[in-house]
Amino acid sequence: PPCAFHLFILYIGALGARVICDNIPGLVNKQRQLCQRHPDLMQSVGDGAQEWIRECQHQFRYHRWNCSTLHRHHAVFGRVVQRSSREAAFVYAISSAGVVYAVTQACSQGELRSCNCDPHKRGQGRDERGNFDWGGCSDHVDYGIKFAKAFIDARERTVKDAHALMNLHNNRCGRMAVKHFVKLECKCHGVSGSCELRTCWSAMSDFRRTGDFLRKKYNAAIEVTLNQDGTGFAVPSNALRRPTKNDLVYVESSPDYCVMDKAVGSLGTAGRVCNKSSHGPDGCEVMCCGRGYDTTRIRRVTQCECKFRWCCAVECKNCEEFVDIHSCKAPKHADWQDKT
Repeated sequence: PPCAFHLFILYIGALGARVICDNIPGLVNKQRQLCQRHPDLMQSVGDGAQEWIRECQHQFRYHRWNCSTLHRHHAVFGRVVQRSSREAAFVYAISSAGVVYAVTQACSQGELRSCNCDPHKRGQGRDERGNFDWGGCSDHVDYGIKFAKAFIDARERTVKDAHALMNLHNNRCGRMAVKHFVKLECKCHGVSGSCELRTCWSAMSDFRRTGDFLRKKYNAAIEVTLNQDGTGFAVPSNALRRPTKNDLVYVESSPDYCVMDKAVGSLGTAGRVCNKSSHGPDGCEVMCCGRGYDTTRIRRVTQCECKFRWCCAVECKNCEEFVDIHSCKAPKHADWQDKT
């Protein structure tokens, strides 16, 4: 199934070292071989799964499609990737980035037998401030990229169609996004920290920067088709530009995500909390797809009028307020069809 990778890393996260690679459904031979060869590395992949899922949910928290789950096991990701939409492009990119990030981090922390700190960051280096000595533990991002490419791309390379080519392209975008935010960190040495000498190492930035970056790529994603010889992409005649290797691409248009449709990974927006005063995607008009919303008044108790008392405590009062919560109405019965 198209969602084998995403299901696989959730199996790993749930079962840990007890997982038996041969018993996990949906893996191609190359993936099984890598799993059997690097069981400790597979555990890192499973740990990283939760990171990119959380990031996806953060990036789309105010949108109709918000990376939510159908049954609390992230099956929605599998259903999203069955449709080669703009959302699928983001999912493949962010999950690929998540694997790079998790594996690289595990290397630096000494958790893996097959890698550790970047061995190429040795001796002397140079930047715009002058010379420095490589020291500390530089994140071995190239190793994370190499493994993620071998493991994630293995399934897509077993078929030759527009969907596979799209996934390979977006996988690469995700991997490169992590490398894009690798930064140089330095420690100064000398009299009173004068920085006469510096010791530096390369480090990945917080994963949120990668998520923000890929979210912008999602907004600017380009619709494509397979070219005549099946080796690349073609764009519609009215397209503003052709995709570069750094753009996310998609093949199929997105559903509106207004009503539940499991086949395309849509939970619908019935019951979603919306912002009555917003005209953006989180606003009630947009979020509720014109169906209207219900309003519930709730009592909320918060700490307020806090004061510092010498020494050494903070005293607060409990303040009570009533807040209106707006949530989207369900579609009328005739339109409420759970398409399975």
